[in-house]
Amino acid sequence: MLKKIDLFIVALLSMIGLAYFIPGIGSADPVFNLENISGVGISLIFFFYGLKLSPRDMKKGLSNYKLHILSQLSTFLFFPVLVLLLKPFIQNEDQELIWLAIFFMAALPSTVSSSVVMVSIAKGNIPGAIFNASISGLIGIIITPMWIGLFMSSGAADFNFWESILSLVIKILLPVALGLFLNHKFGAYARKYSKYITLFDKSIILSIVYNSFSKSFSANIFDSINMSYLIVTAIIIAFIFTAIYGIIFGISGWLNFSREDRITATFCGSKKSLIHGTVMANVLFKNMASQGIFIVPIMIYHSLQLIVVSFIAQKLGKQAQH
Repeated sequence: MLKKIDLFIVALLSMIGLAYFIPGIGSADPVFNLENISGVGISLIFFFYGLKLSPRDMKKGLSNYKLHILSQLSTFLFFPVLVLLLKPFIQNEDQELIWLAIFFMAALPSTVSSSVVMVSIAKGNIPGAIFNASISGLIGIIITPMWIGLFMSSGAADFNFWESILSLVIKILLPVALGLFLNHKFGAYARKYSKYITLFDKSIILSIVYNSFSKSFSANIFDSINMSYLIVTAIIIAFIFTAIYGIIFGISGWLNFSREDRITATFCGSKKSLIHGTVMANVLFKNMASQGIFIVPIMIYHSLQLIVVSFIAQKLGKQAQH
């Protein structure tokens, strides 16, 4: 599994390299146009997301309300508040842009598949993980743009809050609703062939990453960003991950969670979704040349959470066997 994850990270970095050396592939082609392909792909990703949600699995974990509240508060409140504490230290426009990109990452929902897999490896509460990871994606469709709108609606000329909300409804919310509506008929098939759907999801993500960075490189956005800022960004993200992980672990212990629930709360509450991040960046910041910068923090966080949480999950899993 780790090998596949590593290959996807390599593919993501390759798309950034390709965007740097050969930007704008297919931009002038009316048929093979990555902007249009990505737009359709986004809707299909979330249609399949709704189609794959298992009502039965979600019902199994529904009753553990303390676990759910802590996980969702961690994802949508603790994360953003932690990044908000950094805002007074911003001194210029470049730092403002990078801070906003980190804040965007902090406002994203948890990831579904890797959260459930990691909880399973660590011998945690799997039904609770399925419920929290699934519901997080649905909540994020509403909460994430609301958080971002607080800081961009009046400050960014290329950002139209209500236009972005409408686009999210059309491209994300309606496809999810359609997928949920058809779940009872085709949900079993979607879960059976989830491996191929995941491959499709990753392909669309790669196209969005290329397209976003292509725009930024063509507009020379990264030329104006001090490299030291990006290094500091990586350090801040590592700090945020460590702080959130410790906060959730501490609160779950204070609330006397069982070992299984503590693992699930910590893993689900500390994760951020690369899929939601790239897709929402494509929708929310579509008209902004700096779109690529908004993907950088979530890519760094994605890599970090996979490496660290994989190690922790395997260690916890071995401990449970003894």
